[in-house]
Amino acid sequence: MDYLLLKCLHVGFVVLSATGFIARGIGVLIDAPWVRQRWARVVPHIVDTGLLASAVALAWTLRVAPFRDDWLTAKVLGLLGYIVLGSYALKRGRTRQAKAATFVAALLVLAYIVSVALTRRPTPWW
Repeated sequence: MDYLLLKCLHVGFVVLSATGFIARGIGVLIDAPWVRQRWARVVPHIVDTGLLASAVALAWTLRVAPFRDDWLTAKVLGLLGYIVLGSYALKRGRTRQAKAATFVAALLVLAYIVSVALTRRPTPWW
């Protein structure tokens, strides 16, 4: 598959995943009934599978690897933090305040991951 197509696919999945996370996070915070429906729990897994597959394909195409390329290592570590924070924001947080705080933290980590991707630097703000 051609690089430009892979990149467009990956960016599309990033947008879908982030938009879905934001919608679910807001839904959880306002206690919207739709967040408990089956489709709202299944669709994100499908989108995130596409996101991961496109990321692996891009890394293969670009011949980059975590723990060899510092910016990609930063993205992977950021992703792990985003997953943990997102889990607390959507499910594991015990109070609405805890869910809100971890939701904001997850969004900040997501912004960091995107900025690393755009600059290919682990410290994009420098």
